[in-house]
Amino acid sequence: MNSFFRKRSIRYPLAALSLLGLMAAVFLLMFQFWPGLIFSVLFVLAIGIAWKTEEQTYLETEKHIQTLSYRMKKVGEEALLELPIGIILINEKRGIEWANPYASNIFELDSLIGKELADLSDQLYSIVDHPDDEQEILAVNDKSYKVSYNAEEKLIYLFDVTKQLAIETLYHSDRTVLGILLVDNYDELSQAMDDQTRSQLNSLVTSLVSKWGKENGIYVKRIASDRFLTVFNEASLRLLEKARFSILDDIREATEEQSTALTLSIGVGTGSTSLIELGELAQSSLDLVLGRGGDQVAIKQVDGKVKFYGGKTNPAEKRTRVRARVISHALRDLIQDSDKVIIMGHKFPDMDAIGASIGVRKMARMNNVDGYVVINYDELDASVTRLMHEIHQDEELYSQFLEPDDALSMLTEQSLVIVVDTHKPSMVIDERILEKTEKVVVIDHHRRGEEFINNTMLVYMEPYASSTAELVTELLEYQPKHEKLTMLESTALLAGIIVDTKSFTLRTGSRTFEAASFLRTNRADTVLVQRLLKEDINTYMERAKIIETVEWLEKGIVVARGNEDTVYGSVLIAQTADILLAMQDVSASFVVALRADGKVGISARSLGEINVQVIMEELGGGGHLTNAACQIDADSIEEAIDKLKLIIKNKMEVERG
Repeated sequence: MNSFFRKRSIRYPLAALSLLGLMAAVFLLMFQFWPGLIFSVLFVLAIGIAWKTEEQTYLETEKHIQTLSYRMKKVGEEALLELPIGIILINEKRGIEWANPYASNIFELDSLIGKELADLSDQLYSIVDHPDDEQEILAVNDKSYKVSYNAEEKLIYLFDVTKQLAIETLYHSDRTVLGILLVDNYDELSQAMDDQTRSQLNSLVTSLVSKWGKENGIYVKRIASDRFLTVFNEASLRLLEKARFSILDDIREATEEQSTALTLSIGVGTGSTSLIELGELAQSSLDLVLGRGGDQVAIKQVDGKVKFYGGKTNPAEKRTRVRARVISHALRDLIQDSDKVIIMGHKFPDMDAIGASIGVRKMARMNNVDGYVVINYDELDASVTRLMHEIHQDEELYSQFLEPDDALSMLTEQSLVIVVDTHKPSMVIDERILEKTEKVVVIDHHRRGEEFINNTMLVYMEPYASSTAELVTELLEYQPKHEKLTMLESTALLAGIIVDTKSFTLRTGSRTFEAASFLRTNRADTVLVQRLLKEDINTYMERAKIIETVEWLEKGIVVARGNEDTVYGSVLIAQTADILLAMQDVSASFVVALRADGKVGISARSLGEINVQVIMEELGGGGHLTNAACQIDADSIEEAIDKLKLIIKNKMEVERG
């Protein structure tokens, strides 16, 4: 280093000195004494000056280097000791070897040296144990720190992000949220009212909604007789979620006192800065709520995630024959514009799915279009197998049942696919059929879930109906009358209704009996239905063995399980849940067993006090308030039951507030 600076300091005087020396030598050699002497003296003086200058430059440079080195060392010490960043050095055993004072202050200790990392924070220990994970936020003494871990040097850096998170929280809390409130059955109830009663009802609803909005910082504007627009922020939304949207209960209870029994449906859009997108999300959420029976709230975000609140009541019968007629005529037009109709239910079809499929095939025939039912013969339970045996006697009808591969090969651009008794693409017999066509119709009676078949041309979802067979029967009444239902077709539809209503005991309305009456008029054979639904002794014994495993949870909830090594049919699981519900002191029943597809099936039933639908939705399933199910991937039945118990426990804690 010294030699470098020495060379650098004499680089420029060296040329001048060389020139003076050369001139002195020349003059002396040419016997020019005095000029030679003068140049010689100048040469000596120049050497002296150059040496002095070089020496001074060297000393100044050395002093500068020493000063700079000292300052750099001082800055390094200041950075380590005084910079507002926590620095912790650990060893292989997660012991703390060194920490700067700022890190000690974070944990409010005089010194961290010699302490174990786990003693400071379990979360910090976990972050160090998983260095490949994303940076996490560590909460210590009401402050938040972003943790960065250098695994190679075993260094932990703690950055105070308390203010940053506070600003982010404030930003998110202040983002706009749009909501649409709809009085579900206002039109039906208000039609029979006189002007004074209707005015009183309007005032009551408006007063309750306005009061609710004022209490929660919500701008409320009535935009129609049965519709309100609300504008608020995400901070208010969190308060509403914490209160579980109490306005639902307030409206229901207040109107019940006046014998009007109104319910409220709310669609909320959040998570976007675009008002247009928020409006679309709110309307989409409201459509989703109405598809689930109303009397609840759906909150939809930009990423498609949906949260539900409410849904405590069993949906009342709100559909009208006008809607059934309109849907039937629209379906007739779609059928007539197609070269063929492919009907498909859900995997492991029950009587409702098969009966509805047969009814829709009849609809196609009434419109002079060929209809085919997709069926997988490896997925049939005993009752459906018996029905297929009866159908086999009718060559014309039996020939219209196709395996999935055969149906797939028949599809054309003009073919119409009608999905019955499900609206989830993952539940249909063969998803390839949906992927190959752009003309899809959905007819279902289940409450709508997040998963839904895309790009449908027509959707007829009525969660108020007892079964899909009931919906299809009503649609058949408005089709061309030149061809009537056969005895077997009517019987299949009636069997679907009987199975889903548990012989007209659950989810049965006046329209259910009207549909059954129509089928009986068309020669539905109730004796044949009983024969189809018979079970053998072995099935009865299997069900009894499951019932023996009953485990009581809180509030009259029971859980039963199948054998870990035994595969059970979905119908048997459902029947077992029904039987348990009929037992004394049981308000909700859950049966968990292994299915033929390798998944663990859960069938849930309740008397209405407990909403089993929302519990099943947590596990990826769905259904109704009193009747729901799911199929989950689990390594064992025990694992599935543990997940179920955790969800039930959380739901019960929420209900208790």
